Amino acid sequence: MMGYDTLIFNEPDDWRMIVTALREGRIVITRDTQIMKRGAITSGRLKAVLITTDEPEIQMRYLMQHLNLGRELKPFTICLECNESLIAKSKHEVANRIPPYVFKTQSEFVECPACHRIYWKGTHWQAMVEKLRDFRKGLTTP
Repeated sequence: MMGYDTLIFNEPDDWRMIVTALREGRIVITRDTQIMKRGAITSGRLKAVLITTDEPEIQMRYLMQHLNLGRELKPFTICLECNESLIAKSKHEVANRIPPYVFKTQSEFVECPACHRIYWKGTHWQAMVEKLRDFRKGLTTP
């Protein structure tokens, strides 16, 4: 949602996750205290952040502060499902793939080139923008 490239790793093999993160220059965000003990992390070769709360909003605020996120946001520029950069589409290019009401009320659309999901600035988008504003309010400037 914030425009950051992310990867959710669901495999049980932590080593594969670490290798992937090192190869792709990623930061590991985890709740697993054992992962934090891995050599690549303790040596500083791989950056990792341990999350200690179950509360999503507290997690988000912590990550935004700890990783200095949110200062240069590019919200809604990548697909929430596929992590691919979104491409602007005209109203008529997506006309047969959106609800009639959306066609009548919206004028800007973007599409994921991988999964072909269509996004527009409806009420859900407005609620997410407001949530991002709320998260950013609580951040301190370094």
